[in-house]
Amino acid sequence: AVPPSAVPPPVEEALGLLARVRQQVEQIDWLGLAGEWGLRLAAALLIFAIGLWLSRKLSKALERALLRAHVDPILGSFLRNITYFGGVIVVTVSALTQIGIPPASLLAVLGAAGLAIALALRDSLSNFASGVMLILLRPFKAGDYVQIAGQEGEIEHVRVFQTRLRTIDNRIIVLPNSQITTAPIINFTALPRRRLDLTVGVGYDDDLAEARAALLAVAAANPRVLKDPAADVLLTSLAESSVNLMLRAWVGTGDVIGARSELLEGIHAELRRRGLSIPYPQRDLHVYHHGSPGGGVSKGELVDDGEP
Repeated sequence: AVPPSAVPPPVEEALGLLARVRQQVEQIDWLGLAGEWGLRLAAALLIFAIGLWLSRKLSKALERALLRAHVDPILGSFLRNITYFGGVIVVTVSALTQIGIPPASLLAVLGAAGLAIALALRDSLSNFASGVMLILLRPFKAGDYVQIAGQEGEIEHVRVFQTRLRTIDNRIIVLPNSQITTAPIINFTALPRRRLDLTVGVGYDDDLAEARAALLAVAAANPRVLKDPAADVLLTSLAESSVNLMLRAWVGTGDVIGARSELLEGIHAELRRRGLSIPYPQRDLHVYHHGSPGGGVSKGELVDDGEP
């Protein structure tokens, strides 16, 4: 053994500290401590499990209540998700507090983590903010046919980050919400009726009153065309090869495509039946033969029939 006088003072202090720590450790009631922390952990897990169950039940009950109140399904789904995630945050904080973590320290850590996440996910947060605006302001709803950022389709879902469209030929388009709120939105189905504007050209030698009567007769005979407002016909231009008339007819929003096809087919048949023409684009061609007796001028008509 080393004589006490031979032990350096720093080493002696270290040995004394170790002895005191050992004494304090031996005095700890490990069994009681394990039981206390076990109870805290069990209580925290119980709070977390029950809290998640209640959050899920409350969010679903809120969505059902909103649907019964005839709230838009998109808004109901959004509020359900917000309620659920808010409940998860409250339950998590409560469970950690039960373990022994001070709420102030926990909120400070969550605030710092939220700031770091916000800086890292600036674009995603922009989409989130735009999604909230779309859901609250509701420029469209599920089932509307819209044109957004150069894309057309039927609204399927509006999420907090993305909006999903289904095109008329059954393709899926997913648009970030930030692009939607910064671009013009055209909603084709927001109102119950729409006006069809159909331009029809007739010959310069045709009777305009007869042509106008023909267009109005076709509109009156079509069951999709609304009686109020009444259809009308306007002369829109004197073109190079035709006199252009415009038939303006109001139809139900859901009948736009079918009514357009039926009216165009009926106009073609009615104009032919009344002896009115739908002229082709045409030009007068003058050919000069230089050096021939009398100038050698010939004149002909060049008709553009659309063939190469």
